[in-house]
Order: sequence, then structure tokens, then C-alpha cells
Amino acid sequence: MAVTQHPMHILAEFLPEGCFEPVADYLNHYKVHLTITRKRKSVLGDYRHASQHRNHSITINGNLNKYEFLITLLHELAHLLTFEIFGHKVEPHGKEWKQFYSKLLLRFTEQQVFPEDIVLALQKSIRNPSATANGETELLIVLRKYNTVSTTDVLLLAHVPEGAVFITENGRLFKKGHKRRKRYECVEVQSGLRYAFSAICEVKLYAAQ
Repeated sequence: MAVTQHPMHILAEFLPEGCFEPVADYLNHYKVHLTITRKRKSVLGDYRHASQHRNHSITINGNLNKYEFLITLLHELAHLLTFEIFGHKVEPHGKEWKQFYSKLLLRFTEQQVFPEDIVLALQKSIRNPSATANGETELLIVLRKYNTVSTTDVLLLAHVPEGAVFITENGRLFKKGHKRRKRYECVEVQSGLRYAFSAICEVKLYAAQ
């Protein structure tokens, strides 16, 4: 996996206008080693705590739009702040982490760095943050509207009509089924097997030849 380590001033290019200084203050104060990576399918960002031989480390996907990048970074900073106070004594996404993440989100929404639709979508996260992206589907759907690079034939699965056939990134065909809690139950056309898909999975509609 290719990674890029950016000088601190370059970080401003990945963030919404007006929030570089408070973000940089956190990173400098806690001596965070920030790494920006290429797109990863399983995670948007991750955090590794400081030890005797290394500083705190945060890794963020570099393909995220500025608002999603900031929110992901705040998610990981909340892990850092939780570790600083509680170490390994609490759950990774327990009430302590939720409190820190909520405070960080609230701080940056009050600084008016987010558009109004993102602020509205963030209210649920501020009240009760989710541990994973799949738990914040509505927020992520709003965030994806701000992607600077878009492909006209690529859709979020949430926007695919029920019963339609779609193509995944690896070329497999599925028929979209009912939503089961946070995910859609879809049937693979070739095998007939059922799979659960996130609502924010990027797919293409299949046009029969």
C-alpha cells in the first residue's frame, strides 16, 4: 500500500477552509505522525497509540473529499484523546470515545467549516456517534455529494432501485433486494447466493446486452 507523508503545511490542501490551525494544534501538541494513503476498501482512517519507541500515528485515506477527510481525522483524534486519558482501560468505541468525538464534531460545526446539509446530517453523530462508517450511512451519503471527482455512471447502492441489477467493482452482477437494518440483501445473479451490501457501496447499473 503506497503512502505519502506530507509536510504539515500541505495538510491544508486536504481540509476545509478555516480549520487548518486547530487541526495542526492537535497534531503538534500530541506529536502525531500523520500519514495519507491511497484508497482502502475496509477503512477510511486508523489510529495507533504512542509507545516507548513511537509517537501517536494516524492514517487517513487521501481520496476523501475535504469534509469527509476532516470528519475521519476527528474520529481518529478522538481515539488519541481517549487513549491519553484512559489508556487501554476502556472500550475503543465506548462512552469515553463517544464523548471526545462528540466534542470535536461540535467544536468544528460551531466554527462553520461545514455546509448546512452536512451540519444537519452530523447532528445524530454528535448526539450518539457510531463506531463505523456503516453506522452513519445518512451522513456518508451527504458527504459523498462533495466528492470532487465523480463518474456519471457510478451510483451509491442506496440510490439503485430495488430489484435492479448492478455491477460491483470486480465485475460481479447482483440484484438489489430489501434493506435489512443497515445493509441491503442482494442476490448474486450467477450463483444465487445472498450477500449483504452497505448502502454507500459504489456500483454501476447493469444494462442487458
